[in-house]
Amino acid sequence: MPPGGWDNVRRMTESMVRAVDLRKVFGTLEAVAGIDVEVRRGEVFGFLGPNGAGKSSAMRMIATTSPISGGSLSVLGMDPATDGPKIRARLGVCPQDDTLDTELSVRENLTVYGRYFGLSRAHVRQRADELLAFARLGDKADCRVEELSGGMRRRLTIARSLVNAPDLLLLDEPTTGLDPQARHTLWDQLYRLKHAGVTQILTTHYMDEAEQLCDRLVIMDGGRIVARGSPRELIGRYCTREVAELRFGIVDHAQFVDRVEAAAQRVEVLPDRLLLYTDDGEATLAAVHSRGLEPVTALVRRSSLEDVFLHLTGRTLVD
Repeated sequence: MPPGGWDNVRRMTESMVRAVDLRKVFGTLEAVAGIDVEVRRGEVFGFLGPNGAGKSSAMRMIATTSPISGGSLSVLGMDPATDGPKIRARLGVCPQDDTLDTELSVRENLTVYGRYFGLSRAHVRQRADELLAFARLGDKADCRVEELSGGMRRRLTIARSLVNAPDLLLLDEPTTGLDPQARHTLWDQLYRLKHAGVTQILTTHYMDEAEQLCDRLVIMDGGRIVARGSPRELIGRYCTREVAELRFGIVDHAQFVDRVEAAAQRVEVLPDRLLLYTDDGEATLAAVHSRGLEPVTALVRRSSLEDVFLHLTGRTLVD
């Protein structure tokens, strides 16, 4: 028998969210065009995609703030159409934009929000103390929100979303606009939540964030899922082991493709550089030099989730 018994196995494989052929339509626009998604208990699941891909519409349906247009959706084993209030009572939601009350203190933002869930004053006070420690804001408890830095505000927003001890935490672009130090602090907090058993679903534009945090993810484009899997699986499926980046100055880099394409498995032309996808970056650079080419700069790096994302969704700017 597995450690913890079969009940523990059942909890680990339990579906927190299950969507089958899920659709969302706004007039003539099909924002979500029939997606299948399953989120398991205790994992961090990501929705990635360019602007307009449908990920925010999918998140709003999961949060039970937007009705589905077609297909089926189960959240925490319940139907959002009939059990919306029960589901929302067990959700934590961290929106992309901070909605903190700037007229209240840091502690009051937690205690007032907790009262919305019907928690007793004593329980809310205890919970606020726990969350202030978790968010590393204990020394700021009596400060007004307007006195906090951007990173502190984001930590407070996440702390507030946990006030009801949710079974499922929804995070929309949790670290947008933060400096690297603040981002890494938040990553640490989300990592700790995962190991405390809190299931998380997030959207992010930061591929390194998805690579660091997500156990599994889907990449959406045009309302559809174009790829799914763990970050490592996706990199292995759609990319080579390494990428060599070559810059030849302020020139049209397409002119060099014929001379380098035999040295790599795939070549991508960007305005400012060439990307050579290869399993051995150093050997590829040696082959480039043997052809008499001398790039201004040359860099070998491992393939990343960002390479997968751009390969699947394109590099055209989407507003």
